[in-house]
Amino acid sequence: MNRAADIVLPDLETPAVVGRPWLDGLELGLLGAIWGASFLFQRISAPQFGALPLGEIRLALGAAVLLPFLWRDRAAFPRALWPRIALVGAINSAVPFALFAWAAQRAPAGVIAISNSMAVLFTALVAFLFFGEKIRLRQGVALVAGFAGVVVLASAKTAGMSLGWAVAAGTFAAFLYGIGVNLVRHWLTGLPPVALAAATLSCAAIVLAPFALVSWTPGPKTPMAWASAIALGVVCSGIAYALYYRLIQRIGGARAVTVTYLVPLFAVLWAWSILGEQPTIPMLLAGALILGSVALSQSKK
Repeated sequence: MNRAADIVLPDLETPAVVGRPWLDGLELGLLGAIWGASFLFQRISAPQFGALPLGEIRLALGAAVLLPFLWRDRAAFPRALWPRIALVGAINSAVPFALFAWAAQRAPAGVIAISNSMAVLFTALVAFLFFGEKIRLRQGVALVAGFAGVVVLASAKTAGMSLGWAVAAGTFAAFLYGIGVNLVRHWLTGLPPVALAAATLSCAAIVLAPFALVSWTPGPKTPMAWASAIALGVVCSGIAYALYYRLIQRIGGARAVTVTYLVPLFAVLWAWSILGEQPTIPMLLAGALILGSVALSQSKK
């Protein structure tokens, strides 16, 4: 997920609210398309802006869209809580956004999106390693299959490019998402979720700002690069967060997180249709392994 990618997951056992199935499916598809497009936008804008400045633009614009929710619920955020929020923002947004933007300069959009899908598995792994939660046999098998997919992806080449470092960056970003989700669950439960997303994005923007300023490259940027960067922040971060939490409130987190399966598919389709980045056999194999392992880890039986 961008994560969903860039996703801060709440408790996945959130009770579902009965809604209209056709609307739920439509919004899940729309969210998958939006988050899938985020990898396309990064491919277009990252080479001109650079990883850190693009991450800062994305964070600042996403936070700006969600700030009204934070202002509305500001009483729920005592001053003593902000250091933890800032740390979660750095782990769950600032560093991953920069890593994905860096990877976007070196690998096709579909490759980055597939590596991002490991976030669901890393959430279970981090909970087991650092928070004492049990890991079931099914989850263990899923992790092995997921890592096999990462190896296949990292060893592949596209148009003569070696993808190893880009896959490593995307996979590490997914691992940070896994840490961030667990920190939210243990430190920040009970807070208004959209306001919390606004708070973490705002803190992440503040953390990343000095590094983005230092690494800003002068010179004109094309209108397409600016449009992609703005869409990445406003639509793929700000609006998508609000849509995601709307879905969680209506259908529950366990069903909303199934958007994970749609994001890589849309990322590949967007990049193929607009940038001409054709999917390769290793990409398809890795995607099947990783997404299959995610499905296995989430299944009830």
